[in-house]
Amino acid sequence: MKPPPFDYHGPVTLGEALDVLAEAGPGGKVLAGGQSLIPLLNMRLAAPAHIVDVNRVPGLDGIEAGPVGVRVGALARHAAVERSPQAAAVLPLLRQALRLVAHPVIRNRGTVVGSLVHADPAAEMPAVLALLGGSVRLASRDGEREVPAAEFFTGPMESAVRPGELAVSAFFPALPPRSGTAFHEVARRHGDYAVAGVAAAVTLGEDLRVAAARVACVSVGPVPVVVDVTPACGPGPAAGADWEAVAGAVRDRVDPEGDIHATADYRRHLTGVLAARALRDAAFAARGEES
Repeated sequence: MKPPPFDYHGPVTLGEALDVLAEAGPGGKVLAGGQSLIPLLNMRLAAPAHIVDVNRVPGLDGIEAGPVGVRVGALARHAAVERSPQAAAVLPLLRQALRLVAHPVIRNRGTVVGSLVHADPAAEMPAVLALLGGSVRLASRDGEREVPAAEFFTGPMESAVRPGELAVSAFFPALPPRSGTAFHEVARRHGDYAVAGVAAAVTLGEDLRVAAARVACVSVGPVPVVVDVTPACGPGPAAGADWEAVAGAVRDRVDPEGDIHATADYRRHLTGVLAARALRDAAFAARGEES
């Protein structure tokens, strides 16, 4: 199918882009990678009156990695973040998650921030942002605001971005020392959206006991489901933790829906299995070992 008619705008400065978005109001839609927007247009599931293509705006493709975390600009492609050794050194979870995003040709064009704004509950990057407690910086003609992940995802395909705003970057905080992460998912075919998926982060204390353990689950709710399983890990050393029992706390917290791809019970079961696997691998990584 062909997209419905719209007015195309190609601003060359951030200020110009924000002016156009302000004038467009609710009828404006930002085009960055377009990996979600273009199919939605072609299937006529979206019909914005104005498309604001920000690909000519300089300064939006940065990837800044430092001791406190990784900030990713609005035009940073999935592949660029996945291949960034600096980003992977600070947050291995970014690379662990991005290798699961669709296919390489899509990652070459799609953007991390675009995936966050699209807010698909089956997507990997919203889960990563939610697990780490990151944030998204939104700019408008009236100024900027930083929205934490807990407030950014408001429903399936719904985010906190208001009409006239542009998501200019996302920040992924670094984890403390002795932390490890992992991301596992099950999809019908490689590159498909996950039937279920779990990202995990485990932090150990100096005595190698679990100081913190969290997971973020995808495809089991309208937004990424974050569960703090620290209390379920018990007082013993992480090396002896019963991760299957810990994962039971995750399985009990999710309330998935069934569809043509999987029943609700199967999604819940998968989430438990993947949570145990991800937590175990994250704990291995926190100890500096391979699983």
